[in-house]
Amino acid sequence: QVQLAEFGGGLVQAGGSLRLSCAASVSGFSINTIGWYRQPPGKQRELVAEMPSGGSPRYADSVKGRFTISRDNANNMVYLQMNNLKPEDTAVYYCFAYRYSSYIWGQGTQVTVSS
Repeated sequence: QVQLAEFGGGLVQAGGSLRLSCAASVSGFSINTIGWYRQPPGKQRELVAEMPSGGSPRYADSVKGRFTISRDNANNMVYLQMNNLKPEDTAVYYCFAYRYSSYIWGQGTQVTVSS
């Protein structure tokens, strides 16, 4: 069974930075699109950033210029560098992978930004 495991969440003050990591249990080269969603308290899950294999990254408008996604297929990893964090970035962040017509989700990691 394919698994994704997220690391790096935590509590940070507004204006600070965090780096999320996600490790896949399968080869990164077998994953079509990989990225991050988030679910703020009381709201629906929303796309944060994604990176298709061999393609350009795509970001939610709310994080453009502040977040950077990168993937390392050789080590089966994807990262989300989050800079200039805002209280509205507070959410559970989920790593996802689209592979062989199926979506795989991680368990999520909490990111809390204090004002």
